[in-house]
Amino acid sequence: MSSEEITLAEPLVELKDVRKIYPSGGGELEVLSNISLTINQGELVAITGESGCGKSTLLNLIGGLDKPSEGEVTSCGYAVSSLSEKALTDYRNQSLGFVFQFHFLLKDFNTLENVMMPALMAGEKKHSAADRAAELLKRVGLSERETHFPSQLSGGERQRVALARSLMNDPLLILADEPTGNLDERNSRLVEEVLFELTEEFQKTLLLVTHDAALAKKGRRRLHLTQGGVQEL
Repeated sequence: MSSEEITLAEPLVELKDVRKIYPSGGGELEVLSNISLTINQGELVAITGESGCGKSTLLNLIGGLDKPSEGEVTSCGYAVSSLSEKALTDYRNQSLGFVFQFHFLLKDFNTLENVMMPALMAGEKKHSAADRAAELLKRVGLSERETHFPSQLSGGERQRVALARSLMNDPLLILADEPTGNLDERNSRLVEEVLFELTEEFQKTLLLVTHDAALAKKGRRRLHLTQGGVQEL
């Protein structure tokens, strides 16, 4: 579903009374309790909260990597919580860009090939995918690293490659889970600068989970997740 098919007035992401419960020691552990949340297209949202409060679980539910125990998750025009596995794959590949704490770059492919991968998986021709991947690497300041492999890059460079990859298929929504969590201060600030600059320039919606107070302050909207729900800051 393209961005042209969704109006600005329509929520891009909506959670209604979402609960997530995991089995735990013969009982149950409720990680998310009756979460209701609306995110509009174009918002840059930072989510904070104590460890274990369910921040990453929330992103996983929106990203279709997990299913809620109760409630409804809709995103980018999809009823995510009820999609088949094939439909989930299409949703993630066409509508979402992911940036995780760990870059998850493929070690046997160079930087350019890693950025190209989402487009190649979607059936795009190699030539056009390579051109766009090269442009994205230029935008994150890594043109000179196109032929380098992940093992030859610094941690900050790997995260910038992951950011370029997340934008490859022109997604509506970027989900970023602690994207600076493994970086030193200098590289954290560099990655956050590129992250916000490109998501704003390309008019993407950003949902960012972070423990980094400086990074959270960059969000145009800030939410705090607790066991009791979501609070606007």
